[in-house]
Amino acid sequence: MDMFTVVRPEHLNHFGNLFGGQMLHWVDQYAWMVAVRQFPGIRLVTRAMDKVVFTRGVLVGSMLRFDVQRQHLGHTSVTYRVDVYAQESGALEEYPVFETSITFVCVNEAGQKQPMPKPVCGLVCTCAKGRP
Repeated sequence: MDMFTVVRPEHLNHFGNLFGGQMLHWVDQYAWMVAVRQFPGIRLVTRAMDKVVFTRGVLVGSMLRFDVQRQHLGHTSVTYRVDVYAQESGALEEYPVFETSITFVCVNEAGQKQPMPKPVCGLVCTCAKGRP
């Protein structure tokens, strides 16, 4: 599932590029939104981000596309691959700027791990495309 945002001046670091912490915030938020749409009615908390890779700086006014795809479904967790692409204002092409995998764990109200339910198929389910 694709999610989008625009880089604004308040998102920039002291060098004039997108602040890395802002990117991590968006990745966590957007991947979580995809996850709760695929697994409605449960509590998911972030467990880990693996090998966070920033490949290129992002300028103000760029549109970011977050490609969030389910990578693995475990007994109590689910992992998503997140690839981020930037398209500068007025440009015709986008380019890769970030990649990671993020894992969420299903927990109850007391914070104890719970088994993951089956995903709800529909608009956001990728099972029909041969993905996990």
